[in-house]
Amino acid sequence: MKRVIGFALFCIAFGMILVLILPYVALEIFLILLFLFLGYHLFCC
Repeated sequence: MKRVIGFALFCIAFGMILVLILPYVALEIFLILLFLFLGYHLFCC
């Protein structure tokens, strides 16, 4: 189950990369990095 959640967080982070044109770039970058870290940790550990 942790692998599925990790994969979903990777997908969320990838989708958020595509919407970087919104005005709150700093928040988006923070969320992208957070989801990538959590996704990697849950998927690989």
